[in-house]
Amino acid sequence: MSLVDALLPEFDHEMTVTRKVLERVPDGQFDWKPHQKSMSLGQLAQHVATIPTWGKVAMTQEAFDLAGNPQAAQLPTCTEILSLFDRNVSDARAALVGRGDGEMMAQWTLKRGAHTLFSMPRASVWRSFVMNHLIHHRAQLGVYLRLHDIPLPSVYGPSADEGSL
Repeated sequence: MSLVDALLPEFDHEMTVTRKVLERVPDGQFDWKPHQKSMSLGQLAQHVATIPTWGKVAMTQEAFDLAGNPQAAQLPTCTEILSLFDRNVSDARAALVGRGDGEMMAQWTLKRGAHTLFSMPRASVWRSFVMNHLIHHRAQLGVYLRLHDIPLPSVYGPSADEGSL
């Protein structure tokens, strides 16, 4: 089995579940923060929606330089965040499909100017910087939603709010 064939089912599952969590983000609460050092609810939701972009970038470029990369404006509604997420997931999946194991083992580098943040095989970038990164922030988003008493969907099994899958 190729690396891509092993990664795609996990990607599809995690993106489906992530969309269910993003669907629960309430409009009108985007400025709320649980702590002054935390991202706002809107920033975190948009960050989660943006993370799949790194899959496309890692598959189509040899490196990426964060220097000079402008911060995107905050989207004002959950509908717009979901639309962004859907586009990013589609683009990332399309960039992954058909990649050979050699391409997946090629080095990819993230830089900020002259400073290399990391360099690792694309398969590792996909697992850590795309998948694990997204799962981490999706869990944070779940805490934000819980603090707003918003029912959480089932992710890997029943949630306290949804007793079954």
